[in-house]
Amino acid sequence: MEMNDRINTYYPSLTKSEQKVALCVLEHPADIIYFSVTELADFAGTGETTVMRFCRKIGFKGYQDFRLSLAQNQTYRKTDMGEENIDPDNEQDITRTVYHNMLDILHSSMGLLDHSELGRAIACLDQAGYVQFFGVGASGISAQDAKNRFLRIGRRAEAVADGHIQSMMAVSMNPGDVAIGISVSGSTLDTNDMLHKAKQNGATVIAITNYAKSPITSIADIVLLTAGKEAPIEGGSIGAKISQLFVIDLICEGLARKHTSHTKQMKEKTARAVIERSY
Repeated sequence: MEMNDRINTYYPSLTKSEQKVALCVLEHPADIIYFSVTELADFAGTGETTVMRFCRKIGFKGYQDFRLSLAQNQTYRKTDMGEENIDPDNEQDITRTVYHNMLDILHSSMGLLDHSELGRAIACLDQAGYVQFFGVGASGISAQDAKNRFLRIGRRAEAVADGHIQSMMAVSMNPGDVAIGISVSGSTLDTNDMLHKAKQNGATVIAITNYAKSPITSIADIVLLTAGKEAPIEGGSIGAKISQLFVIDLICEGLARKHTSHTKQMKEKTARAVIERSY
């Protein structure tokens, strides 16, 4: 069943608040596929719980399930490179598109950068007793990259893929520790649950996300925004990952500049440790 037909079928049985959400979806479907649940709630003038009830009433498990179906119903053509109407057989066209899209992502990342929040994050991490990165899927890979980047400059940090171990690590955190959650949507249940656990145990929470209004930002003490918003069918896009890594690199550079002599020493030690493992 098409999304419009589905919504119209259920519309009379919806509450007035849920009907507000329904109308927004009917009128702005191409925009809403990029909205977080919080953004849609604000746009419709309702609460997040109303949006969730609307999604379930029209037959979806939750907001992300609904958003995926909405994206599949769209008739627009959009590639993972963020461009429309490119010639898939023109190698130069594709190359230029990818190149300019990556530049646009970095430009947007700079525009979203809050230097005050970045400074707070660096200061907090500089004093942290323990740092744990949390992320799943593509953002979990960014978490692993962040751990590697921290180790290169002599900063101990952890990032694991196993959900059970993540959960144990989260509840083992203490005041003075820092939990960094990475999530494009800001609505990843596993990541947000880990951050809740870490915060309940006294850890400071830093969120790296594309959405200023999303569930993860209500948990975080510090929010660092990334660019490259993606529709559900574009999950794991390179653009979003580049923006995440850009923010992580800014953090690492900030930490490195606070202790230049120690950082130089650790870069040399870690580089030598890796070189010794190669021919």
